[in-house]
Amino acid sequence: MATLEQLEGRPFPPVEGETTYLVGRCTELMTSVDVDAFTVEDLRIMLGQQLGVFHLLPRAVAVLLDDPLAEGDFYPGDLLAAVMRLTAVHWHAYPSHRADLVERVAGVRREDVAPALADAIRVFVGAQ
Repeated sequence: MATLEQLEGRPFPPVEGETTYLVGRCTELMTSVDVDAFTVEDLRIMLGQQLGVFHLLPRAVAVLLDDPLAEGDFYPGDLLAAVMRLTAVHWHAYPSHRADLVERVAGVRREDVAPALADAIRVFVGAQ
């Protein structure tokens, strides 16, 4: 396949000097990692930073339709939390993906997730 940098057809700004883990990892994921090799954590990081969204959102939704509480490195549902924070602009390109995800997460039992995630699900489902 290709890296996000290749898919987007524009160079990602190089990082100079000392940097944080997040900046370094985002740079690596944009420039050096094939999108087919992205893990749940990689998707969570990039979508949380709103990088490569139009290429990664369909992949993330596919993961979440299979397991709405798919977990990166933080907690069950951390990928879902990142995806639900995306803007209407991002979702406008994928209305059927959003509808499918709303239908799937509407069935998540609120007692199975942290209160903040349960609240976010309620807002996401209700905002359809």
